[in-house]
Amino acid sequence: MQTTTNNCPQNPIDVLLQTCRNFIENIDINNPEFARKLCQLIPAQCPFARDIKFFGRTVLHIPPLCKLNPFYYELISLRFRALTFLADVCLEDVTPYC
Repeated sequence: MQTTTNNCPQNPIDVLLQTCRNFIENIDINNPEFARKLCQLIPAQCPFARDIKFFGRTVLHIPPLCKLNPFYYELISLRFRALTFLADVCLEDVTPYC
């Protein structure tokens, strides 16, 4: 007897996460002010990565923790779409956001 994964009930957390991912991916960027705000709110680099130095020598490196965020790739994609909108449609210089 062969079982398929389609018959298994889905985990409610996975369903919720996928719903949130779909919501973020479907955000339409067609307003320059909204695009600028997204570029300001979503950082270009992970703000949690740190090097702890003692007398000029690195004694501890804290790696970037952003990839632990379940929406990391969707947020980076949203930021990229906002930057692309500002650069291509609004013809703005996006270097201040990089």
